[in-house]
Amino acid sequence: MSADMRTLLASYRKIIVLTQDEATLPADERAQANRVGQQLFHENQERIGKIDAALTQLVSSPSPARFDALGTLLDYIESGEGLYDADRLAFRELMQSLLAQVAKDSSLPAIKLHKRISEDLDALAEIERNYEKEIRAVFGRFESRSIILKREKWDSYVAYLKTLYQRERILKEYGVVMPYPAKPEPQGPSLPSPPGKEEEEIFGKTLPKKTVVLTFDDGPHRRYSDEIAAILKQYNAPAIFFSVGRNIGSIDAQGKAKLGGGADVMRRLKQSGYTLANHSFSHAQLSKQSGDNLKAEILSTDTLLKAVDPQRSSLFRFPYGARNREGMQALENAQLKSMMWNIDSLDWADPVPSSIADRVLRTVDKEGRGIILFHDIHERTVKALPAILDRLIAEGYQFAGWEDGNFKVSGASSPAPVQRSAAAGYANSWAIVVGIDKYQKWPQLQYAVRDAEGVGQMLVQKFGFAPQRVITLKNEQATRTGILAAFHDKLAHGNLQPNDRIFVFFAGHGATRKLSSGRDLGYIVPVDADPNNLATDAIPMTEIQNIAESLPAKHALFVMDACYSGLGLTRGAANASFLRDNAKRLGRQMLTAGGADQLVSDGGPNGHSVFTWTLLQGLGGKADLNGDSMITGTELAAYVAPAVSSVSQQTPAFGSLPGSEGGEFVFELPEESEFLNTGTAQLSNDAIALNTKLDAQASAPSTTVVVKDLQGGETKITAPAAVPVSARQQAQRANDQGLLLYKEKQYAAAEAQFTEALKLRPNFALAANNLGFVFYKQDKFSEAARWFENAVKMDPSRAIAYMNLGDAYSRAGENGKAKGAYKTYLELAPGGTQAGYARQQMEKL
Repeated sequence: MSADMRTLLASYRKIIVLTQDEATLPADERAQANRVGQQLFHENQERIGKIDAALTQLVSSPSPARFDALGTLLDYIESGEGLYDADRLAFRELMQSLLAQVAKDSSLPAIKLHKRISEDLDALAEIERNYEKEIRAVFGRFESRSIILKREKWDSYVAYLKTLYQRERILKEYGVVMPYPAKPEPQGPSLPSPPGKEEEEIFGKTLPKKTVVLTFDDGPHRRYSDEIAAILKQYNAPAIFFSVGRNIGSIDAQGKAKLGGGADVMRRLKQSGYTLANHSFSHAQLSKQSGDNLKAEILSTDTLLKAVDPQRSSLFRFPYGARNREGMQALENAQLKSMMWNIDSLDWADPVPSSIADRVLRTVDKEGRGIILFHDIHERTVKALPAILDRLIAEGYQFAGWEDGNFKVSGASSPAPVQRSAAAGYANSWAIVVGIDKYQKWPQLQYAVRDAEGVGQMLVQKFGFAPQRVITLKNEQATRTGILAAFHDKLAHGNLQPNDRIFVFFAGHGATRKLSSGRDLGYIVPVDADPNNLATDAIPMTEIQNIAESLPAKHALFVMDACYSGLGLTRGAANASFLRDNAKRLGRQMLTAGGADQLVSDGGPNGHSVFTWTLLQGLGGKADLNGDSMITGTELAAYVAPAVSSVSQQTPAFGSLPGSEGGEFVFELPEESEFLNTGTAQLSNDAIALNTKLDAQASAPSTTVVVKDLQGGETKITAPAAVPVSARQQAQRANDQGLLLYKEKQYAAAEAQFTEALKLRPNFALAANNLGFVFYKQDKFSEAARWFENAVKMDPSRAIAYMNLGDAYSRAGENGKAKGAYKTYLELAPGGTQAGYARQQMEKL
């Protein structure tokens, strides 16, 4: 294994030497360097698979010596002689896989090893951050600048690599010798291609301006293909997946397809509307193949694709872009067509997601249109993709898919207002929501059911949780059997996937019981529990731990509107030392309403407890502390905990549960699309008063928040730094903040936010309407009318803006204009909710 590790590192280093300053190379040499670099990369992928299989076998071995062997491997990665920091990035994928394997072993040596690997991965992440600027400069294909930034650290590393390897030698080892530059020869006039017609291969040259095609090679991957598809879905962006046959299955002696696990991934891609295409059977360099071997590479994968999708596309992509005349003829005989690319993400070579995004966006800007080459076998591609799509959409690009032998431009635009996978990569979202007021043998509660209902509605309506995946148990439904069945049957047997997330909310009684060891054991109290039979009727946290360990979700967040109470007379939450991680980058977090012997404040607005009301305000957008439109579990706690403490006698607690690998549960705020109008509800006076107090604490000038941890101590949470976003995203964020402020009747602040949105995005019809309505609400009808006029110019199809315009004209005394605006509203929305009102107003004028 050690020899394979060293060969893996050597190939990684050669890729860096090949791509060093590649933008300055002649086009032919650059193409050859990229091709050989890709070949080195794919050889390394096979090598990683071999090492991974050996490590899996070693970890599962009963031999105690396995831990010494694994320790020796980590010694090499951590402190091997001659290793640079950048070298260690070559082993990150292996380390992540090893972490997941070791997590399955609950022995003490395995737990210690798991901690060591986790710390090593943290160190690798820090190395990536330290090298990011230097690596981006190497891989970014930036144009020359007048000031050349010094990159001593990276330069010293590359200089060392050049003492070991030379580009010319690497190319030669892979059968490439670059000829001397040919002398230019006079060229005669060339005949233009027919308009709209591609050559025998497809490069995307006939695409309309500002149109791109997203393509992904080398899958299907058991994890990343689904994550990429989830991201694309939220942007309504089509894509073509060029798959390697051996990842789908095999061909038996009779020439029939035998599908493997990758076929399930392919079916999901097809069901989601993506195009399936052929990328050969083994990813061989087909320009060096001939005869039956060449045909088998093409036809075997075609057979497998047809077994998955009888209407598979006719597209084929040569591995490495390497093809010959015989290969082209074989495609024609199979009625397949070669699709190439003109925008290469180089995600196979570049380890930094932001660098990948920069490269793609710069090349797209230069080319103006074309086919983008990505690979759906990298985590870094998953991380880079949202940033790329956001920028392309903001700059007016459209996406084309492949349908019936032609490109078809989709209606892709901004992402749908539901939860996106983003960097977390969620496939599905699940929730268990429990609220109990009417206990059979415990004191009755008042607001627990209302709290559960409010949280469930927020998950579905704002964050796009599918209603069928939100399991709600209220009062008599929340028996011991019912709660356990929600975990065991509805989640465990509900096709829960490793990339799913689980949100658990509990509002009800809790209890603690002191064991003979002196340790407290916490319990969730079902509706049918007997206080005298706590050990048998209630659900101990140890049982929840066992359940959670069996659920293959990526991230879980437990929110308990409960406090510890030794007497169990009020809502109580138990100590949450459970949840051993069993998947990479697991996140296991818990937020509780308070500590021991504290009473939950049930007097919040709208029939909620103070804690749940604050939680809902945070999820509404106030917990987005760094303005990136995402709320992490830590951000939620940083907003909720001090806010609740400032207005009640509760001290909420938060922390990561044992077994968490530092993953964060993420809520992604959808883009608000509400056009303010007379039907928009505002908060009650008591809600506004409480929010004023909460916001006073949240806006305190402190970058660090101190909260209770889950063991009763204190922990510091540092507010996350702001992240760079596009002007379009900033405009949407300002509009969303304006909506929150309007509903709290903070009109001056709302006006400032809507104004900011329009500065950032001058044609933002939504913000124009909403700014107009802030004026309207303050009886400034002429000003309001002008902004409603702007809104309908920007978006002539927006009916509600015409209704607002009619109201503003009417209140300003311009009856003729008001009548015309109401008429337009009725023409656009004859069956609209305010059609009756519009007709009444027209009759009055």
